[in-house]
Amino acid sequence: MSDDGDQGDHGGEGTGGALVSPSGRQVELRAGEARATVVEVGAGLRTLSVGGRDVLDGYALDEVCPSARGCHLVPWPNRIRQGMYAWDGATQRLPVNEHAYGNASHGLTRWQAWQLDSSQDDRAEWTLRQHPVPGYPFTLDLRVRYELALDGITVTVEATNTGAAAAPFAYGAHPYLMASPGQPVDGDALTAPAATWLPLDATMVPVGRAAVAGTAYELDGTAIGAREVNTTYTDLVRDDDGLARAVLAAGDGGRTVTVWQDEALPYRLVYTADAVEAAKVRRSVAVEPMSAPPNAFSSGEDVVRLEPGETWRGRWGITVG
Repeated sequence: MSDDGDQGDHGGEGTGGALVSPSGRQVELRAGEARATVVEVGAGLRTLSVGGRDVLDGYALDEVCPSARGCHLVPWPNRIRQGMYAWDGATQRLPVNEHAYGNASHGLTRWQAWQLDSSQDDRAEWTLRQHPVPGYPFTLDLRVRYELALDGITVTVEATNTGAAAAPFAYGAHPYLMASPGQPVDGDALTAPAATWLPLDATMVPVGRAAVAGTAYELDGTAIGAREVNTTYTDLVRDDDGLARAVLAAGDGGRTVTVWQDEALPYRLVYTADAVEAAKVRRSVAVEPMSAPPNAFSSGEDVVRLEPGETWRGRWGITVG
């Protein structure tokens, strides 16, 4: 995906009669041999490459973003059962947009046009004011900052409650990783240590917690093989720097791609891309840092109560080895 982002800071705007990209304005970041394309629609990360090799299974300049690739999931990640939740004594009803399971999915901001606040060669910041809507009658000022390095990218997300009432908040990211571009992930190995996984019901909503150790849900560096994974983990193992890391290693031993996440993001969803667009099935692994589990607004688990004037901040990133 690294060959179609050479639009500079103004690609895709449609000025002078040019066609507008479905993902809006394109901003290409550069740091040595690393390249990334970040976009106006959803403030998404459309492409990332290091040394001329793709790290993300992203999407083309002329595509509408499929399968939430590179998206930010705000103000909730994953699903809310039937789009309903209670907050401070009021029942809220969000539009159901995952009709197969009857859920409200992946937040409110990934199809909105964000504003480019600033950009330099290796960094860019996008902002958005999320105004009250039916089912989420709260105001948030959102900021996404990308910082590209020689070996990867750091993403910092901030949400400030600029309304008059306390707001429920959660966040998730949705990058699809490739360690062996063009090859199925079966031969790759994934190391993503965690103590707990979340079993799901038939509507893809968690119904409890279970221990990972000694089960098929343990991601311990063995080859992915034919396993189909679509699982949320928590009680993540963290290194001395406080970061939790998931490492996807190419089967030939030639490359590793690591997603790291700070302590504001205590959940990780791993998905082997089994039900995406046909040409990209099992070509990548989505490793999704999250601040709360699926259905958090309904269950109340790890939902941030963002008081007026308060700011939530989380950091995650991708490193290539």
